[in-house]
Amino acid sequence: MMQKLAILGSTGSIGLQTLDVCRRFPERFSAEILTAGKQADVLIQQALEFNPNIVVIGDESKYNQVSEALKNTDIKVFCGSSSIAEVCTLDSVDTVVLALVGIAGLEPAYATLKAGKKLALANKEVLVVAGELITRLAIENKAPIIPIDSEHSAIMQCLQGEDTSTVEKIILTASGGPFRGYSAEQLKNVTVQEALAHPVWSMGNKITIDSATMMNKGFEVIEARWLFNIPASKIDVITHPQSIIHSMVQYVDGSVKAQMSRPDMRLPILYALTWPERIAAPFQTSGIEGIQSLTFEKTDTKTFRHLSMAYEALEAGGGMPCVLNASNEIAVHKFLNNQISFRGMQNMSEMAMKNMAHTKPLSIEDYIRLDIETRTYCQSLNHL
Repeated sequence: MMQKLAILGSTGSIGLQTLDVCRRFPERFSAEILTAGKQADVLIQQALEFNPNIVVIGDESKYNQVSEALKNTDIKVFCGSSSIAEVCTLDSVDTVVLALVGIAGLEPAYATLKAGKKLALANKEVLVVAGELITRLAIENKAPIIPIDSEHSAIMQCLQGEDTSTVEKIILTASGGPFRGYSAEQLKNVTVQEALAHPVWSMGNKITIDSATMMNKGFEVIEARWLFNIPASKIDVITHPQSIIHSMVQYVDGSVKAQMSRPDMRLPILYALTWPERIAAPFQTSGIEGIQSLTFEKTDTKTFRHLSMAYEALEAGGGMPCVLNASNEIAVHKFLNNQISFRGMQNMSEMAMKNMAHTKPLSIEDYIRLDIETRTYCQSLNHL
């Protein structure tokens, strides 16, 4: 049966790879809705190739450009962030692929789950910021959340057919990023270009910087806590430079199940779209052929404090993970624009966690309010 997709963030890395999956399986997936933030030219090209029912450009100043380019088609054009959330609820949509970056994914995720739609989630921040609220909403509306992250997809696959009460621990793997083995002293002077040079994965700038600081892995810990309803004390992180084993689950009898595949985000995307079915993937045919070694190292949480901060935010509870996420988004933005140092990103989040109030938010509006307050505070911090 044809599955109709709303791809939110179709011009980003995950969006582009989701469209490649659609291109390879035209009999199974159709792009019903495409949305983009600012990349109007790319969105127009995608619309002309995939002929969706609707496109949405988040940047309202680019509405006329998109509308004019598509005027000779039957494609409906909308603009603005509110439209992105609204299209998730349309009856014509079966699955929402949420590939938006940051807090921008929160309202579309909420709308998707409230409408009872399947959510294929590639946005960590949704569960980092509001994991308790979002997972409760999914249960209430019987709307599945299927992770697209390679690590969480791996955990989900390792848990299939198992009683979750027999799980001893979840083991997330980390590549170590471009600065694996660096000391705190060495990290002081790394450049933006060095931080963007990830040794394994090709990703957008924000997530690549998060990988370099290990914040990405910290967010994955928080995400795993909510996705799989398991306490942080049962979630470990180890460094695995080859990025072949994407994550593991250890059971009470000492058995460990691992999911292995060559680094290619199209594989977890395909699994998220076809779950609970598994189909042949033309871009993953070699299996373990040619793999000569798999190594593991203890993760250095003293040097890479971002990972420790994620555990601390979970322990503090309330809105603290929201504070951590908001401070990190501002920190990464400032670093990418050469306004603070690499270590300054860590300092900014530590100061926000120390100084921002974090009582438990009760609604989406509460989370958004805390997010804005944290961003305002962080924007005022300089010389970090």
